[in-house]
Amino acid sequence: MTILHPALSFTYYIAMILLTCFVRNPVVTLSALVGGLCHWAFFTTAKEKREDLGFYLPLAALVTLANPVFSHNGKTPLFFLNGNAVTKEAFVFGACSAALVVAVLIWSKGYSKTVTSDKFLYLFGSVLPKTALILSVALRYLPMLRTEAHKLKDAQKSVGLYSKGSLTDNFLSSCKIYYALAGRTLENAVGTADSMRGRGWGQRGRVPFARYRFRKRDAVAAVPLALCLSLVLAAAGSGALTFSFYPGLTLPPLSPLALTGYAAFGLLAMFPTILQTEVDLRWRFLQSRL
Repeated sequence: MTILHPALSFTYYIAMILLTCFVRNPVVTLSALVGGLCHWAFFTTAKEKREDLGFYLPLAALVTLANPVFSHNGKTPLFFLNGNAVTKEAFVFGACSAALVVAVLIWSKGYSKTVTSDKFLYLFGSVLPKTALILSVALRYLPMLRTEAHKLKDAQKSVGLYSKGSLTDNFLSSCKIYYALAGRTLENAVGTADSMRGRGWGQRGRVPFARYRFRKRDAVAAVPLALCLSLVLAAAGSGALTFSFYPGLTLPPLSPLALTGYAAFGLLAMFPTILQTEVDLRWRFLQSRL
């Protein structure tokens, strides 16, 4: 998605996140999860994959198991726990909720990897300059704060802190890191604001630099994306994708419109993978001709 126009990438990711959140259908949720995982495999390194799996898998297990334990809705009991029924419907709802949460996190990470701060400013800088700048700086500082926190922690260790291994020592050292990080963040924020003010940000007559152009490949990609999105919205709006978890699992009839909506959403979810595969194959073909 990085090779496409920022407006197209922004619209795609926002549409995928919103559809995944609001179309509560197991087929749609599973398609979003599979498509997100395929996309995630391309834009993450091996280290990032290990870290993400270490977070996603426990989170999915927690959400899946928590719902049937605390929610006893449903008409099909699987077994009884402390006199309360653990139902199949609650378990399926928990599993779908876990898949939804993980899918949204993956697509949000794909958004942050693709729609960078300069692209966000390009899209909204001329319309909402102050809001766009605040959001861009905030999103930029989140990964920066994490990196700076690791650097400060390593510096603290090099001068002998964290040596005792006690809770008090760790707490005091963490407080020092927090104070140093807060001070550095405020200093960077003031410097960024002065720099942007000196460059005339938000003033009338200022024309932002734009190196993005809507090209032929963007138009070619926009046609199937718009078509798939329209089909999914039509199917969801007509109720063809409505799924009921309680009191019993009720899958909507497999009408032509529902099947079309499932197929369109599946293609929509796999679009980044298809696009990246096509780019990789073209690159390998060009290399083989050298």
